[in-house]
Amino acid sequence: MTMVLIAALLYVAAAVALVHGVGRDPAPANAWWAVPAGAAVALHAAAHMLVWRDVGTELHFYAALSLVGLGMAVLTMLYDIRGRVAALGVIVFPIAAAALISYGRGAHVASSVPDWRLQVHAGCALLSYATLAIAALLALLLWAQERALRRREFHRWLRALPPLTELESLLFRTIGVGFALLTATLITGVLFVDDFFAQHLIHKTVLSVLSWLAFGALLLGRWRHGWRGPRAVGWTLAAMALLVLAFFGSKFVLELVLGRPA
Repeated sequence: MTMVLIAALLYVAAAVALVHGVGRDPAPANAWWAVPAGAAVALHAAAHMLVWRDVGTELHFYAALSLVGLGMAVLTMLYDIRGRVAALGVIVFPIAAAALISYGRGAHVASSVPDWRLQVHAGCALLSYATLAIAALLALLLWAQERALRRREFHRWLRALPPLTELESLLFRTIGVGFALLTATLITGVLFVDDFFAQHLIHKTVLSVLSWLAFGALLLGRWRHGWRGPRAVGWTLAAMALLVLAFFGSKFVLELVLGRPA
C-alpha cells in the first residue's frame, strides 16, 4: 500500500506541475513534470507486477480499472512530453491515482485467465479501452475549446491545448488506433473464447460490437464527409459510453452487485 500511496502522490505532483506550467507560460520550455509522472507510472506498473507474482494475474473490476488508468497515464505522457496537450495530464493523472488507490485497497484474487490466448485478448481489450478513453477526453477538450472560442472567452486553460485543428487531428488519430485495438479485441475474442453464454460474455460482446460500429461509422464519416466539431464529439462520447457499459458496467454488476466473477 505504501508503494500505491507514493505513486498516487507522484501522479498528483505531476498534475500540479502541469497546472503551474500552464499558468506561468503558455509554452513551458521544461518538462520536469515528467519526472514524477514517469516515477508514478513505474510504481503503478510495479504494484501490479508484485501482486501478479504472488497471487497470479488479476482482471477483476478494480484491477482492470487500475490497468486502464495505467495505460491512460502512459499515453498521456507520450502526448504531453511532446507539448501536445498539457490539459490532458491534468485530468488523467488524478484519474490514474484514484484508480490505483481503489485497486490497492481491495483484496487481491487471481482471475481465471491462465490461458495465454485469453491473456492476449484481455490485453488487447485493456489497451483499446485506455486509448479510446483518452479519445473521449480529447473529444471533451475539443468541445470545451470550440465553445470557448465561439463565445470569445479566452481562458487561461486554453494555453494547455493545441490549436483547434491540431487537437481535432489528434483526436481522430487516437480513435483510429483505439479502433484497431478494439478490432483486435473482438477478433481474439471470437478466436479464443469458447462459450459466451457460460462465461457471461454475450452482453459484453453485443455492447462492444455496437461501440465498434459507432467508432467505425465515425471514422467513415470523417473520411467520406469530413465530420468534425459537435458531431464528432457526440459520436465519440456515445461510442465510448457503450464500451464502458460493455466492460466496466457488466463487471460492476456481476462482481460488485451479484458477487460473481465477470
